Amino acid sequence: MTYFRQIYDEGLAQAAYIIGDPSTRQAVVVDPLRDIDLYLDHAADKGYDIVGVVETHIHADFLSGGRELAMSTGAKFYISGETVKGWEYGALDGLDVVELNDGDTFDVGDGIEIKALHTPGHTPEEMSYLVLEKGNGGDPMAVLTGDFMFVGDLGRPDLLEEAAGEEGTAAPGARQTFQSMTSGFLELPDYVAVWPGHGSGSACGKALGDVPSSSIGYEKRSAWWSQFFEQDDEDGFVEEFLKDQPESPTYYANMKTWNRDGAPMLGELPSPPRLTPKRFNELAALDDTWVMDLRDLRSFARGHLPRSINFAKLKELSNQAGRLAPYDKNLVLVAEPNQLEEATRRLIRIGLDDIVGFVPASRIGQYATDGLDSFPVIDDPDEAFELYQQDNTRVVDTRSAGERSRGYIPESQHAYYGNIPQMLAGAEERGEAPKGETMLVHCEAGARATVAASYLQAHGFKDVVLYTGGFGGWKKKGHPVEK
Repeated sequence: MTYFRQIYDEGLAQAAYIIGDPSTRQAVVVDPLRDIDLYLDHAADKGYDIVGVVETHIHADFLSGGRELAMSTGAKFYISGETVKGWEYGALDGLDVVELNDGDTFDVGDGIEIKALHTPGHTPEEMSYLVLEKGNGGDPMAVLTGDFMFVGDLGRPDLLEEAAGEEGTAAPGARQTFQSMTSGFLELPDYVAVWPGHGSGSACGKALGDVPSSSIGYEKRSAWWSQFFEQDDEDGFVEEFLKDQPESPTYYANMKTWNRDGAPMLGELPSPPRLTPKRFNELAALDDTWVMDLRDLRSFARGHLPRSINFAKLKELSNQAGRLAPYDKNLVLVAEPNQLEEATRRLIRIGLDDIVGFVPASRIGQYATDGLDSFPVIDDPDEAFELYQQDNTRVVDTRSAGERSRGYIPESQHAYYGNIPQMLAGAEERGEAPKGETMLVHCEAGARATVAASYLQAHGFKDVVLYTGGFGGWKKKGHPVEK
């Protein structure tokens, strides 16, 4: 039997795979993250030799570790040969590269054959990989779909346009997806297991399921897109496919370019040093320093270093920091020592490498030469409503556009938390940044709102109030709602 393991990162909702032949102890790794020790250690613990590293496509949502893992092991580096002009793989010197085209195959040991299926749509070069067991009559057991097909969804076709600035590629990408599905993919046996590159929580689609795998047959029966293929309705499919896709994180543009051209080799996982108060204040005085506080939102609200931004959910650090953190500044973490390794992994996975040190969270008072900043937290919707009624209050809704379309607090300003820097810069340029008002900031549960509230305070909005009861709590109490 084939050795098959999914290695899943919940923060990025990203799945990598290790596929091995037990008789020869040879294995390949598909779509690895940048901290490749995860796969080296797993293979070593299970007694496998990594002989191949496989990329499904040029990723937009994380920094690939494919080149580095292939370099460190001497394994073959399997990439798509179905690229288009301007999106050819670079930085391949010194690697044993194998370019695959539609229908090409390669072996893993003596018992496994992997077949490349060109499935463009999400990206032009996208490959899915059919896994066949030779000892089982050569029948396919699974298909690794990368970002082409997810559980319950298909990989959004607009990222080349949204993230990489390739205008006019979204609708053609949607049609490519339709054609990829109808030109053979949906003819795979219903029993073939579907193992995708992402799960629920990824911005690479709008309706990703929260289970790790599915099957071709189940997806044909239950996914939102199934009706359009039953009716051969390409135009209807394209219209529905492009509608209501989630906001594209700003860091995706960096990931697309770096994954095409080759990211810097990481080597060992960085180990940020503990900063002294003197050294921290030297760094904090510089414009090129960005302070990230990883404590829970209530601890942060009670007292925090000036100009620091709160990322209270460590698991979501890659996603949230990628939307807000600048790539041209040095990063200082406010964290407990036992948080450092996970935080560092989540930052380097999206290329935020410039972590110059950390401040122990329990000792921040020793680092604040001019005292700590704070802001109030309101849990009760009734208390938030009282503040809402005051003339000098502006409600800031940091939820997504899709959430807001289902209802919002009247006269609230929509400022999706991931777009706060761009919106704030535009408002300041137009002279529309009301820094004298009370900013009542909310989302649905508080995590995104505390990121936004801390960002606003760090950029001159001193009268910030965080409301954690969310829109749901507001609506449940019967307070005014508009759609």
